[in-house]
Amino acid sequence: REASSPSLGKDRADTVIIGGGCVGVSLAYHLAKAGLKDVVLLEKSELTAGSTWHAAGLTTYFHPGINLKKIHAYSIKLYEKLEEETGQPVGFHQPGSIRIASTPSRVDEFKYQMTRAGWHPTEQYLITPEKVQELFPLLNMDKVLAGLYNPGDGHIDPYSLTMALAAGARKYGAQLNYPVQVTNLNSRSDGTWEVETPLGIIQAKRIVNTAGSFWARDIGKMIGLQHPLIPVHHQYVVTSTVPEVKALKRELPVIRDLEGSYYLRQERDGLLFGPYESEEKMKLQESWVINGVPPGFGKELFESDLDRIMEHIEAAMEMVPVLRKADIVNTIAGPITYSPDILPMVGPHQGVRNYWVAIGFGYGIIHAGGMGKYLSDWILEGEPPFDLIEVDPNRYGKWTTTEYTAAKARESYGFNNIVGYPKEERFAGRPTERTSGLYDLLKSKCSMGFHAGWEQPHWFYKPGDETGYKPSFRRTNWFDPVGREYKQVMEKVGVIDLSPFGKFKVKGTDSVKLLDHLFANVVPKVGSTNISHMLTPRGKVYAELTVSQLYPGEFMLVTGSGSELHDLRWIEEKITRGGYKVEIENLTDEMGVLSVAGPYARQVLQKLTKEDLSDASFKFLQCRHLKLSNIAVTAIRISYTGELGWELYHRKEDSVSLYNTIMEAGQIEGIDDFGTYALNSLRLEKGFRAWGAEMNCDTNPLEAGLEYFVKLNKEADFTGKQALRQIKEKGLKRRLVYLTLETDNVDPEGNESVWHNGKVVGNTTSGCFSYGAQQSLAFAYVPMELSKVGQKLEVELLGKNYPATIIQEPLVLTEPTRMRLQRKGESPKI
Repeated sequence: REASSPSLGKDRADTVIIGGGCVGVSLAYHLAKAGLKDVVLLEKSELTAGSTWHAAGLTTYFHPGINLKKIHAYSIKLYEKLEEETGQPVGFHQPGSIRIASTPSRVDEFKYQMTRAGWHPTEQYLITPEKVQELFPLLNMDKVLAGLYNPGDGHIDPYSLTMALAAGARKYGAQLNYPVQVTNLNSRSDGTWEVETPLGIIQAKRIVNTAGSFWARDIGKMIGLQHPLIPVHHQYVVTSTVPEVKALKRELPVIRDLEGSYYLRQERDGLLFGPYESEEKMKLQESWVINGVPPGFGKELFESDLDRIMEHIEAAMEMVPVLRKADIVNTIAGPITYSPDILPMVGPHQGVRNYWVAIGFGYGIIHAGGMGKYLSDWILEGEPPFDLIEVDPNRYGKWTTTEYTAAKARESYGFNNIVGYPKEERFAGRPTERTSGLYDLLKSKCSMGFHAGWEQPHWFYKPGDETGYKPSFRRTNWFDPVGREYKQVMEKVGVIDLSPFGKFKVKGTDSVKLLDHLFANVVPKVGSTNISHMLTPRGKVYAELTVSQLYPGEFMLVTGSGSELHDLRWIEEKITRGGYKVEIENLTDEMGVLSVAGPYARQVLQKLTKEDLSDASFKFLQCRHLKLSNIAVTAIRISYTGELGWELYHRKEDSVSLYNTIMEAGQIEGIDDFGTYALNSLRLEKGFRAWGAEMNCDTNPLEAGLEYFVKLNKEADFTGKQALRQIKEKGLKRRLVYLTLETDNVDPEGNESVWHNGKVVGNTTSGCFSYGAQQSLAFAYVPMELSKVGQKLEVELLGKNYPATIIQEPLVLTEPTRMRLQRKGESPKI
């Protein structure tokens, strides 16, 4: 163990990192290695105190997410060469790992995961029971149906890893100071920070909270933030020497018995076994959240409790019979942190300038290397290297209470190894306080989905439907009802609750100037609306918003529910940096939104207002204030369905009366509800792109087919303009295409592998069944040379390649286009 004498060394720093676990030390290493001067890490006790030192140290290439696979892959590649670079041994073993499938739905899950791995460079194989046994000869094969095998997986010694990263950080010039406790944080008016410690104050350009399991919340509290984190008791057991293990010629791969909900690996000549108990049995350290962490806690452990994990021990003994005879020599019961959804929170925080976080790591060892690099790149480049909105700290908000965090952490821990279905819903902690005005009215009539704290109808029940949440890899109980709702909107008129949208008001002297700089599109005129994109300096799509100029210099900006604070943070940063004289107000929680869409939408709404809603008077992409049966609304003639429709923005407390009034007015027209699943099918048929699928920080607007919304010739120098000009000059390497698929009982979702001539050439971004064309439909990115209409490709779904053809988009023309063609005397396709 290395000693360090407490000192600050300096009173100014570019970046102060608070917390010396593997994540904080990795960030210090990456920032210093990239050439950033004045990187200071402060640790209150010693490096690895907290969760790092007692972690089981598992490393895996596997992740069900898309870009988190990149984080895992980078970590493993870094750990392979760290010893050579720093001279510090890291104790890295790479015997591979196998996830065990012992039920048919688990085999489906593995096939589902394989199609998502196909377009990534990491090695992953679906293997037979015979191959599983060959790799792990001590298994009882009675229940094994298949294995998911990652050859490069293994485990590393967390203490040695952290010390090697620390040696690297020092080598490149970072200062690691401990024991130095941060006692207070003061933000200064210029956006810099004063970091107070018992040894004095350091002034920092930015601070990064990497204070881990226990202390991250306390650091957040110093600046008025309640980070939704909670410590969970995680136990693992180490056995004495097992003769059958000792006799083996090579190290056993790590296994993960998903039905038994545990991992098991070789530890010297014995075994190490770690379970995830059910949500009823697992234990949270809630007292730390309520009363704070005991002041001296650093490298202590909890009392172990073998009774709590007995059923998992029995499952492991059945799967690995040699375990029966093994003696337990050590039981570790230590705290690990969970965020509500198990994923960490990484990136800059909305509402506080130059405050970054890398906290909430349930799997800190495998994430440490990759997240250190990811965050370092973001800090130095001003934008994330790739899209990881799922770990954005701003996915949580004021609605994330302690009760919610505890309920979700319990569920997430207990569900650690459950089957990961598409369109997965989890119900603990719901509903939050963030319900729309219509929630009580609609909750018994539909299957609700969870969107950034909100409840939103996915699909509605009718007599005879099989109700409830029935997840599946194939078409399931919602398939026919969604077709019915699709038909409702295409043939009559439907109403959908879109209240979860993020809604901001921007006004002030510089509002036009700000938006001209923020967005690639032109600023809409008063009374008009457009679709606009915020781009990163490298020309990637940071966000897509609907922009309406309601009064001269006053705008309403609308974004998707999942990107509310993600977008707000970006806009606020631009305002501050550019010194724009504007005010921005977040109206998301005060405002309800109803969308009315379908051929009879005008007929229904016209009954409720004296305003002329005719096409000549209220054109597509116009907005205005009006009253519907005496309820004030801001109406925008726009619809994500592509059909005739309006979005009606109103006070949340008016939602019920507005909804009832519209439903009553539409009786003759046969008005009815529809949900987001039908909306998705409608938008895909019209060729509408979705942020987070067809476009994000991994894509530029030109390859995504968004040229129409990008005005490279406008005067204002919007963010990303120069980068886009260069991209255009060099020419695109890939392009978004529109595919029809010949499938059976399964439809594309997005992120599946696209094949051509026996090779993976791209990936889908979203997909669904088209009720109009009666076949599957998907968007996909493919190389330019394979992007022509008529090109034959294949899309992999559940282990089978289905024929796909690139078609001219859209499948169905939007209502405004159909009207325009009709006026010209042409017959439009529906």
